[in-house]
Amino acid sequence: MPVNGAPPETGEFWIFGYGSLIWKPPPHYDRRIPGWVTGYVRRFWQASQDHRGTPEAPGRVVTLIERSFWASLVDAHDSAPEKVWGTAYRIQADKVAEVKEYLDIREINGYTIHYTPFHPADGSPSIRTLVYIGTPDNDQFTGPQDPQALAEHIYVSEGPSGLNRDYLLGLEKALNELSPESGDAHVTDLSDRVREIDRRRREGQLQVEGFEHPVSHEFRKVSSVDEQEETEKA
Repeated sequence: MPVNGAPPETGEFWIFGYGSLIWKPPPHYDRRIPGWVTGYVRRFWQASQDHRGTPEAPGRVVTLIERSFWASLVDAHDSAPEKVWGTAYRIQADKVAEVKEYLDIREINGYTIHYTPFHPADGSPSIRTLVYIGTPDNDQFTGPQDPQALAEHIYVSEGPSGLNRDYLLGLEKALNELSPESGDAHVTDLSDRVREIDRRRREGQLQVEGFEHPVSHEFRKVSSVDEQEETEKA
């Protein structure tokens, strides 16, 4: 699996979780610290064929996008917090190889290994952590999508790990529990849309057998026409 950046120089091995790892931690950790990384934006722009969807009907899960690249794209959610909150886990020294193998399997669908500084919420010194990221050049990266179409897609998707919407709502809950400032508007907006879809379905206002909105796998850089709008995101 490709690696971006040098591994940690200390003997400790840390992993940063910004998606399901927040509430489904890796095995054999002995410390769990809430905090954040910078320079990235969290988005539901990664297809999931193995956990929250299938190869025939992929679900959607989160990835991190370098903030400078995200700022060059047209995103309906045109703002993002400077801090991407999550949790860092320190793995027991004698279990590092086992945990790496476990995570390589868990994150195999388009994710690659990177290293980034993690800032603990308690103000202690930063930690260099391993993080799995689905970069824009992997074939599961979808790019920007219409939020309503994306919420509908998440609502109807399901895979071996369960309902896609449970992943979304679980992430929202886990983020909100980390800190008063750890919420993510992108995640919350999608969650609100999914809850509204579910409310309408339960009240008989909506028949859900799949939605007709296409969810594009294409993304585009901003043109000069979009430049003014996009400068507000940087």
